Amino acid sequence: MSDGVRRLQRGLSLLLALFLLGMFGLFGVRIYFELRGHGRVHTQSAVFTESAKELKNPNRGFYHIHGFRIVDEETDFQKEIFERFRQDTDTSLALIEINLQQYAKGEISSRGLANIRALFEALSATDKQLIIRFLYNWDGETTQSEPDDLSIILGHMEQLGPILKEYEKEVFLYQGLFTGRWGEMNGTSFSQPGAFRALAEGLAQAAPLSAYLAVRTPAQWRNITGIADPARVQPGDGTLASRLGLFNDGMLGNQGDYGTYGASSRVEQGAFSPWNREEELAFQDQLCRIVPLGGEVINDNPYNDFENALEDFSRMHVTYLNRDYDAQVLDKWAEYVACEEGCFQGMDGLSYMERHLGYRLVLREASFTYDWKRDSLKTYVTIQNVGFAPLYREVQVQLTFLSTSNDRVYSYEIEQDLRQLCGGTQAKDSQVLSREVSLWGEQTGSFQVYLDITDRLSGQRILLGNEKEPEKYGYFIGEVELGAAETFWEEEKLEGQTDV
Repeated sequence: MSDGVRRLQRGLSLLLALFLLGMFGLFGVRIYFELRGHGRVHTQSAVFTESAKELKNPNRGFYHIHGFRIVDEETDFQKEIFERFRQDTDTSLALIEINLQQYAKGEISSRGLANIRALFEALSATDKQLIIRFLYNWDGETTQSEPDDLSIILGHMEQLGPILKEYEKEVFLYQGLFTGRWGEMNGTSFSQPGAFRALAEGLAQAAPLSAYLAVRTPAQWRNITGIADPARVQPGDGTLASRLGLFNDGMLGNQGDYGTYGASSRVEQGAFSPWNREEELAFQDQLCRIVPLGGEVINDNPYNDFENALEDFSRMHVTYLNRDYDAQVLDKWAEYVACEEGCFQGMDGLSYMERHLGYRLVLREASFTYDWKRDSLKTYVTIQNVGFAPLYREVQVQLTFLSTSNDRVYSYEIEQDLRQLCGGTQAKDSQVLSREVSLWGEQTGSFQVYLDITDRLSGQRILLGNEKEPEKYGYFIGEVELGAAETFWEEEKLEGQTDV
C-alpha cells in the first residue's frame, strides 16, 4: 500500500473517529480503534557502535594507476585488464591514463575510437569506479607529442563524447585537460587562461553531466571559471564551476606543493594568480565542500608528517590518493601510531588515512515518535561524516519496515541530501534524517526497521562505519511493535490518557 493511500485513509479515519465519538461517545471511539486494526505502538531503538574497519565505498579511497596507449591495431583489453586488475584488490578506485599520442596530428580514427570503446567496456566489467585522464605524453616532452593546434584537442573531446556518455555509471571524474607532461597541465603550449577555459568547456560538454572534472591548481580553477569566491558556486546546478574540482600531484611536497601555490597573498598577487599556502588551503576548504580533490603525496618532508598531513587533508577535503607514490611518505605514515581516543586508537597512520579519505558515514542514533491520534510513526536517524570530504554523488536513502511474522515489506525514500555533511573541518557536524509513515490498516505484529544508502547512479550500497554489518534491507535501526486493538483502551486508562 502506498504512503499516499495511507495518508488518505488516515484522514478518513480521523473523520470516522469524530463521527463515532459524536454518535456513540467513548464507546464509539473504542469501536474505531478496533476497526483501525491495531492498538498501541511500542518502539525500541538500536544502539550503534563506531567501527574502524575498512569500507570499500564508491568514489573515494586509494587508487592505483593503469595506463593504456590507443593505437589502430586491435587490442584485447579484456585480457590485459584481467591480468592487471587481479592484483588490484585493495582499492575501489582506479586512475586510468589513456594515451592519444598516435592521433596528435588529426582526428582519432574509427579503429582508435573502437579501441577506446572496447577499453571502457572491459573496464566496466571490473569492480572499480574510474578516474580517467586523457593525455598525449608519458615522457615529459610535450612539444613532440601534443597536437600543434587547440582545435585538434577540442575535436578529440567531441569525438569521445558519445563514448563518455555511454559509460556514465563507471566514471567518477575526468582528470586534467588532455595537456601537459603526464597529463598534468604543465609544460604545455596551451597554458594560457583562454586555452584552459576552452578545453575545460569542451570536456564538460563531452562528459556526462554527472561526471566531475579536475584541474591541477586553484589558480587554474579561478581563471577557468572566472570565480574567486567559492561561496558563489551553487552545488549541483550543472555549471562548469559546480563540476570542476582539483587534483594535486605535488600534495604536501613543500610549502608551495611543488608549484600548486604561490608565495604571496591574494592582496599582493590578485584574485586570479596563485596565493600563498594558507590562503589556498582556506580556498580549498570552501570549494571542496562542493567538488572533489585528490592526487598524490610526494617528497618526504615535515609538511607530510602524519599530524601535519591530517590537518591539511581535513582542510583540503581529500577524497582520493595514489597508493603507490610517494612510497617514502606512505611508509612514514605506516610507522605512525594514532593516539586519538575511540575506535581508531592504536591504528597505524596509513590505515587511518585510508579510512578517512573521502566520506565515512557513521550512524549515531535512531529514535521513533508515535502519534496515536494521527496513527503515524516518525523515524529519526542521526548520521555523522567523519571522513575528510563529502559525498559528491547523489545518494538514495531508504527506510524499510520488515514484518517479523510474514512477508510484508514497506519501503520509503527519505528525501534529504546527505551531501551537506562535508567532513574534514566539519567532521563534528551531524544530520538528522526523518520520515513520517502512516500505520493505518496495519494489523497486530512486529516490524524490524532498516536504513539503506546507495549511490543513485551506480546502485552501489554505501557501507557505514558501524560495527554491525548491513543485512538485505540495510542497517538495522530498531523495532516497532503494534499491539492488539482490543487492549488499546485498557492501556490508555491505565496511563490516564482517556482523552481522545
